[in-house]
Amino acid sequence: IVRFEVSKKNVTIAVQDFGEGIAPEHLNRIFERFYRVDKSRSREKGGTGLGLAIVKHILEGHHTRAEVESTLGKGSVFSFKLPRA
Repeated sequence: IVRFEVSKKNVTIAVQDFGEGIAPEHLNRIFERFYRVDKSRSREKGGTGLGLAIVKHILEGHHTRAEVESTLGKGSVFSFKLPRA
């Protein structure tokens, strides 16, 4: 699910999934290059650990940052704010 919230100064974009979620001990590292929560996954099955690091880099270029909320077994919500034009 993709949501947009518009305020006078910002637009908040949120992407929600209903996957397996991310354990709290991994949340502070998921935006690091090559970090993968599930180390047993091979490249053939997907995931190099670069996607969220690229997101972090792009958002830093816009002077903002990504936030994440996650619950094991219920999914995650990734969000960020951008200033309105």
